[in-house]
Amino acid sequence: IGNTVLHVLVLQPNKTFACHMYSLILSYDRNKEGPGSLELIPNNEGLSPFKLAGVEGNTVMFQYLMQKRKQNLWSFGPLSTVLYDITEIDSWAEDQSFLELIVSTKKREARQILDLTPVKELVSLKWNMYGRPYFCFLALFYILYMVCFTMCCVYRPLKPRTGNRTSSRDNTVYVQKMLQESYVAYEDELRLVGELITVIGAVVILVLEIPDILRVGAAKYFGQTILGGPFHIIVITYACMILVTMVMRLTSTAGEVVPMSFALVLGWCNVMYFARGFQMLGPFTIMIQKMIFGDLMRFCWLMAVVILGFASAFYIIFQTENPENLGQFYNYPMSLFTTFELFLTIIDGPANYDVDLPFMYSVVYFAFAIIATLLMLNLLIAMMGDTHWRVAHEQDELWRAQVVATTVMLERKLPRCLWPRSGICGREFGLGDRWYLRIEDRVDPNKHKMMRYTEAFKAQDRDNYEKGSEKLETNGDTLCKKELSALSLSLSLSRSTSRTSSHRGWEILRRNT
Repeated sequence: IGNTVLHVLVLQPNKTFACHMYSLILSYDRNKEGPGSLELIPNNEGLSPFKLAGVEGNTVMFQYLMQKRKQNLWSFGPLSTVLYDITEIDSWAEDQSFLELIVSTKKREARQILDLTPVKELVSLKWNMYGRPYFCFLALFYILYMVCFTMCCVYRPLKPRTGNRTSSRDNTVYVQKMLQESYVAYEDELRLVGELITVIGAVVILVLEIPDILRVGAAKYFGQTILGGPFHIIVITYACMILVTMVMRLTSTAGEVVPMSFALVLGWCNVMYFARGFQMLGPFTIMIQKMIFGDLMRFCWLMAVVILGFASAFYIIFQTENPENLGQFYNYPMSLFTTFELFLTIIDGPANYDVDLPFMYSVVYFAFAIIATLLMLNLLIAMMGDTHWRVAHEQDELWRAQVVATTVMLERKLPRCLWPRSGICGREFGLGDRWYLRIEDRVDPNKHKMMRYTEAFKAQDRDNYEKGSEKLETNGDTLCKKELSALSLSLSLSRSTSRTSSHRGWEILRRNT
C-alpha cells in the first residue's frame, strides 16, 4: 500500500504537497536502506517512483528525490563537491534504462530532465569520452562500407546482348551474366571480395537490429523519431535487399537490378542517420522525418487523387492520336508517370505544336495547372514551413535527446571492455555498492553578498519604521502641537539616518563590484 501511494504521489499535480507526503510516508518505512525499501519496489510497468517521475516529466519530484540521494563530499568557501547517486540513472547494465525511458516517452516535459543535474553532466561525460569517438568511427566505417557496395554494383557482371529485339522501343544492349561466367577474371575476384563484405555487413545489421525489436517492440522501436525509428526501417530493408540480390545472383535469376537499386538508395539515405552526432545537422534529420511522415504522407493522398483523375483524362484525350507524334501518353502507365512529372513541374506541358491538338487538352491542362501548381504545391510548402517553425523552436532539446538515445544505443551494442562504467563506486567512500558521480559546484560570492546587503537595508528601514510607530502610539494621548512637531522632527531625523545608512551600504556594494 505504501509503495502504491508513493507512485500516486509522483503523479499528483500539487507537487509541493506530493513532496511533503512522500517524505512523510518514507519516514515510516522500516527498510529505508535495504532491498525491500518502498522506493525500490517497481509498479506493474517495472518503474520505481524515481523512474516514474522521469517518465512523467515531474521535474520538481525528480529534483526532490535527487536532493535526498546526494552526498556532500567537501566544501571550501564558494567551492563544493557533491556525490550524486546515479545507480538508477546510469544505463550501464540496466534492462530498462532511465535515460532510454525519458527519450522514448511522448511527453515533452520529460526531456527537460535531460538539462538537470546530474543527468546533464552524466550524459556529457558519456558522450564526450566514449559516445562521440565511437559514433564518428562508426559513421566513417559505414561510408566506406557503402562505397564498397556501390563499386560492386557499378562493376556488376554484364555481357552484350545476343538476341534480337522484339519491339522498336526495346533499347537493351547488355544482360546479366550467369553465375558460372561472373567470377572468371582477376577483376571478378576483387569484386567478389567486396560482395562478401557487403553480405557480411547486411547479416551483421540484422543480427544487431532484431534483438532490439524483440526487446522494445516493433511499434515503439520504429515509431519513435528520436530513437531513429524510420532509419531502423531503412537499414533493415537495405539488409533484406542485399540478401535478395545475393539469392538472385546465386540462382542466376534475371532482374537483380531491382533489389540492387533499392539497396543503393536506402543505404545512402541511411547516412543521414549519422548527422545526429552533430548539433548543426541533428535537428534537420528530425525535421525531414516529421515532414515526410507528417506533412508529405497526408499530402500524398490528395496528390494521388488529382494525378489519377487527370492522368485518366489525358489518356482518354490522346487515345485516338498517333503516339509517334505525342508519345508521353501512349499508354496508361506512361500517362500516370507523365502527369506526376507535370504535377511537380519537372517537365513542361508535353504538347507537339506541329500537329493539331485536341481542344479538350487545353481545357484539362489549364485546370490541372491551376489546381496542381498554384494550389496544392503552395499548400505543401506552407505545411512544411509550419513544421520547420515548430521543430526549430525545440531543436536544442531534440538534439540533446538524440545524443542520449545514441549514447544508450552504443552502450548496449559495444562490449564492456570498450565502454567501462561511468562514475565512482560508493565503496571508496563507505557508501555501499551504489555508484555516484562527482560534481564540483562553485557558488558566486558576489550574488550572496548582494543579497545580504539588500536584506540588511530592508531590516534597518523596518527597524526605523517600527521605532517611529512606537513613538506615535506612546504620545498619542497628548495631542499637543509641540509633541507632534517634535515627533515629525524625530521621524525626519530617522529617515535621514536611514537614508544615510542605506547610502553607506550602497557605497560598500559599489566598491565591491
